[in-house]
Amino acid sequence: MCGIAGISRQDELGVSLDQLGRMAAAIRHRGPDGYGFYTGPRVGLAHVRLSIIDIASGAQPMTNEDGEIVVTFNGEIFNYRELMAELKGRGHQFRTSSDTEVLVHGWEEWGTGLLDRLNGQWAFALYDGRTQRLMLARDRFGVRPLFYAVNGGTLVFGSEVKALFASGLVVAAPDPVGLDQVFTFWAARPPRTPFLGVSQLEPGSYAIWEKGRLRTHTVFTPSYPEDGVEDPRALEQLDELLSSSTALRLRADVPVGAYLSGGLDSSITACLAAEASPFTLHSFSITFEDPAYDEAVYQNEVAAALGTRHTVRHVRSEDIAAAFPDVIRHTETPLLRTAPVPMYHLARATAEAGIKVVLTGEGADELFLGYDLFKEVQVRLFCLRQPDSRRRPRLFDRLYPWLSAAGRGGDVWRRSFLDASAPDDPLFSHMPRFRAASWVKQFYGDGMAEPLRGVDALAELRDIMPAEHTSWTPFGRAAYLEILTLLSPYLLSSQTDRVGMAHAVESRYPFLDPRLFRFAASLPTSSKLRGLREKRILKRWARGRIPDSVTARTKQPYRAPDAPPFSSAGAPEWVADLMEASALGRSGFFNPAAVSHLMARCRQQQGGPREHQALVAILSTELWYRTFCLTAPAVTALPESGADVVLSSAPQQTAA
Repeated sequence: MCGIAGISRQDELGVSLDQLGRMAAAIRHRGPDGYGFYTGPRVGLAHVRLSIIDIASGAQPMTNEDGEIVVTFNGEIFNYRELMAELKGRGHQFRTSSDTEVLVHGWEEWGTGLLDRLNGQWAFALYDGRTQRLMLARDRFGVRPLFYAVNGGTLVFGSEVKALFASGLVVAAPDPVGLDQVFTFWAARPPRTPFLGVSQLEPGSYAIWEKGRLRTHTVFTPSYPEDGVEDPRALEQLDELLSSSTALRLRADVPVGAYLSGGLDSSITACLAAEASPFTLHSFSITFEDPAYDEAVYQNEVAAALGTRHTVRHVRSEDIAAAFPDVIRHTETPLLRTAPVPMYHLARATAEAGIKVVLTGEGADELFLGYDLFKEVQVRLFCLRQPDSRRRPRLFDRLYPWLSAAGRGGDVWRRSFLDASAPDDPLFSHMPRFRAASWVKQFYGDGMAEPLRGVDALAELRDIMPAEHTSWTPFGRAAYLEILTLLSPYLLSSQTDRVGMAHAVESRYPFLDPRLFRFAASLPTSSKLRGLREKRILKRWARGRIPDSVTARTKQPYRAPDAPPFSSAGAPEWVADLMEASALGRSGFFNPAAVSHLMARCRQQQGGPREHQALVAILSTELWYRTFCLTAPAVTALPESGADVVLSSAPQQTAA
C-alpha cells in the first residue's frame, strides 16, 4: 500500500521534480517508508511507499528491463507469485520479488488484458514510452482510490485529491452536483466528486491518456446470474474459496493483523487468519461508552476463542469530536455519519502496535445479503403483495431494533417504506435510504438550490443501470446498488482506506476476492437470506469454528454517536464557529435560520436519527469547505536528495 501521483502533458514541456515533490509530500502519510520520482519529456510520476512486500528492493517508480515502461502503483497484487512464474516461463527477466514488477512485465505480455488476470486491490499509473501512452487503472471494487483532473492538455492524478491541489495545476472549488450526490447516496458516485473539475476513476475501469485525450474503458461490472437451487457442494466450495482468499491476503513480508468488530464477518476473517498466519494473530477492536454501540462482549469472546493478541481502543464522544476535523481532511468529502472517526482511532492503535496490514470483513454483507436493507426489501415485497393488510406491515417493527422507540414504529413509519417506491423501480430497494439521506436537502441555501435546478441524482442513477438488471432478482438489484453507491465510495473509501492510510495502515478484504464474488452472486437468494435470517450459508460454515453466540446473533450494524459529540455542552469551539450565520452565509450551502433551529433541537436532545444525520452532514460540509476551499496550505516538496528512486528518460520520438 502506498500513494501515487503524477502529471502527463500533451506537449514535451517536462515535469519538474519540485511539482512531483509537492504532490508526494501531500500524501506522504500513505507511504512513510520511502519515496521516488520519474521524469520524462511528457510524464512525471511520484510514489510514496508503505513497504509490505519485497521491502529491500521494491522501491518505486519501477521499470521494465529497458526502462521503456514505468509504473507507480498503490495496492497489492495477491496472486503475483503465480503471475510471476507464468511470466518467467514466457521469458521475462525479473530483478525483484515485488508484486509491482508483475505489472510492467504483464503489460508487455498482455496489454490491458493484464487487468483480467489480477487478483488484488490496485490503483496504478503505467507509462509506455514506446507508444507514449499513459494508463490509469483501478481495481474491480474500487478498494484503492484514484483521482484525476484534465487542465487543458495536461492530466493531473493522485491517490488523494490533495495531491492534485499540491501540483498547483488544480484549484479547490465545490461542485454542487457532487455535494448533492453526497446528500443522496452518502458519497459522490464515481466519476463525480465534491470538487469541481476533479473526477475519480470508476471501479473496475481503466483510462488511456494519449495526445491530450483521456478515454475510459470498463472491464468489470457486478452481475447477478442467480442459480435456482444451491449446488450440493456449495458449502465445500465456500470453504475452499474463503481459505484461498484469506491465504492470498496474508502474503506479506510483515505481520498481518485483523480488525474484530464482534460480528460474524470479521470473526470469520479473524478465524481464517488465525488458522493460516505463521504469527500469533494480533486483533484490534473499538469499544464505546454507550451500550447501544458497544460490542465488547462478543469481541472478547472471539479473541479468546481464537487465541489472538487483542488490543482495544475505547472511543468516547469527545474523542469523536476532537478527531473529526482531521478525519474530514483525510476523507476529502462531507460525511453523513461519524462512523469513520472511531475507525481512525482504531487505525492509530493498530499503527502504534507496529502492524501495517489488517484483514477486515467488508464485502460480506453485500455478497451474502447481510444488511437490514435486504430484509427490508423482503418485508416490503411481502407487504405489497397484499397492500390492504394491516398485519403484514407490523413486520417492519422487527427491523432496525437498534433504533430508539422514537425513531421507529407506528403506521406513518411503516407506511414510509411502502410508499417509497414501486417494485418495478430500478431503485426500489434503496429508495427509503435515499429519501432519509435527502432529508438534509430541506436545509439548502441559495448556493445549492440555484445550481441544482433541473438536476436529479436519482434519475441519473436510474439511467446508468445495466440493461441486464431486469433479469436479476430484487435482491440482486439491491446488492448491485449497494456496491455501486455505498461500498466503494463510502465504506471502502471514507471508512477504511482514508482513515487507515492516515496512519499508514492497509486494509485487505478476503470477501472481495473476485472468485468469491462470482460464487456468492450465483447462489440462490435462499442460501443467503430466508425470511429475516441473513447470511445463512456463512453461518452454516461458521458453526463450530467461531463462538455460537456470534453465529446466533442478529446482524448489528457498525455505528457511532452522531450528533451528541457536537451538540453537547462539551463540544469544541469550532463547532459553534462553523454553525454561525456568517460562516454559513460565506459558503451558501445551507440556510442559516434553518440550521440554527436544527442545532437548537439537537442541543435539547429533541432530534431523531434524520436530524442527527443532517447535523453531521451540515457540520462536515462546512468543515470540508473551510479545510479545502478557503485555505491553500503550503506544501514543502519532498527533496530529490532523500528519494530512494529518481528515474528519468531522454526525449523520444512518437511511435509510428
